[in-house]
Amino acid sequence: MSNAVIEHLKKRRTQYALGRNVNMDKDALNNLIQQAIKHTPSSFNSQSSRAVILFGEQSVKFWALAKEALAKVVPAEAFAQTAAKLDSFAAGAGTVLFYEDQDVVKGLQEKFALYADNFPVWSEHSAGMAQFAVWLALTDAGIGASLQHYNPLVDDAARATWNVPASWKLRAQMPFGSHESGFGEKAFMDDGQRFIVAG
Repeated sequence: MSNAVIEHLKKRRTQYALGRNVNMDKDALNNLIQQAIKHTPSSFNSQSSRAVILFGEQSVKFWALAKEALAKVVPAEAFAQTAAKLDSFAAGAGTVLFYEDQDVVKGLQEKFALYADNFPVWSEHSAGMAQFAVWLALTDAGIGASLQHYNPLVDDAARATWNVPASWKLRAQMPFGSHESGFGEKAFMDDGQRFIVAG
């Protein structure tokens, strides 16, 4: 039995080979990303997810900052491979920087002290859902993407470059663009190792 949602999920794949030949203009893409995050669930409807949406040369600038930060910690003999990977992200149409607002988290901890320890965890749940929502929205638009985690190495540089509020904590980066290569077969582990069904 086919299910449209499941079929859509199957199309979401990690794309490293990105280009700028997207079939949407910047305003439409910006709206798509914002709407995906806006309608993502969050605990207590906290709406803690934030984003910096970079297009064109601003996206290229972010990956240049990442390259600069990584050059300080990656061994010289391994840096060429790292640089090539970062260049592939910069080759895309843009990048979404995903943040979680820690002022929102702290406010909930103070207001609902009984659950104080849970709010940072629930914030991470919201972050993951926001990232996935944007990825699916991009997939539906025929746009490739991947999810990266170069935080905290790039946090300070990004904050200074785009005037990011101090309370925003960087959680992930999503470079996106046109598909410049296909995908290999995706392997799955046996369902019996993943699921328990009762009743």
